[in-house]
Amino acid sequence: MTMLIGIDVGGTNLRVGVVDFQSGDTNAVHLIDEIRFQADFSNLCKTQASYPNQAWHSILMTIADAIQNVRKKYPQISAVGIGFPGFIDPKTQMIAQSPNLPGLSNVDLSADLSRIIQLPVITENDALAAAYGEFAMQSHLNNLIYLGLGTGVGGGLILNGKPWQGAHGVAMEAGHIITNPNGRPCGCGNLGCMEQYASASGVAISYFEATGKQNNASEIAYLANTGDSAAQAAYALAGSNLARALAHMLKVIDVKDVIVGGGMSSAWPLMQPAFDAQLAQDLIPTLRGEVNVVVSTMGDQAGVIGAAMLAYQFSSQNI
Repeated sequence: MTMLIGIDVGGTNLRVGVVDFQSGDTNAVHLIDEIRFQADFSNLCKTQASYPNQAWHSILMTIADAIQNVRKKYPQISAVGIGFPGFIDPKTQMIAQSPNLPGLSNVDLSADLSRIIQLPVITENDALAAAYGEFAMQSHLNNLIYLGLGTGVGGGLILNGKPWQGAHGVAMEAGHIITNPNGRPCGCGNLGCMEQYASASGVAISYFEATGKQNNASEIAYLANTGDSAAQAAYALAGSNLARALAHMLKVIDVKDVIVGGGMSSAWPLMQPAFDAQLAQDLIPTLRGEVNVVVSTMGDQAGVIGAAMLAYQFSSQNI
């Protein structure tokens, strides 16, 4: 039995999970503890955009302190896996860019953190880690697309049971598929990316544009459920943009199973009618009715479990 830490880094929070794993038996993967930390990295990077080194140091020490606190309770931890929002080079694990954490570029979380905590560390794209977590707990799904709806929108692909990173670590950056040409500016540098409409921040922008009111996605979901038409329209716009992007992905990567997760997936009923209608319209006829889209049953545990599983693989290969 191996005990690992899996971490899911978000724009506004940090989730640290302790995972027990027995080699060769996916039924023996257990999340035995989970601790959540408030860590508004997105705002930190925006406010310290002129001082990226300081922002990076703050992020690094926040993650390190969280790990060390967990290790006091679980000293047998052998490795750490981290799901991080951004473009991760598959060869070097360098974080080339993180559109939702502006200012960060070419930073080495694995090496920097490993020096501090004296444990092996692997860093992977957060959505790909979540995709692997879904696969680890549902290994009958040998091929799947994962779409994580949070501060941004991430994507992960499992092909033949393996996480697919791509040659440059940007495979399945689903949130940056352009669904509205010349639309809203995105942190990646383009205009009209899907995540500017289908993420929690995108929903907040849509509602603000319609009402002039500043609300977060959870508050807007509550308003939508009480009949607020602008809130309902914001979520419908999110659903239709998500479907447009997915239709393009499915034309290129012909998989049957799609899992929608992330914090905003709890509002799926508000998005699903527009999503279903748009997907049926945009898919090629051969694929209509052939794609199984479901909401994750793992809540936000997929990311920490997947990151821990990747850490196990990495540490095993480097023994």
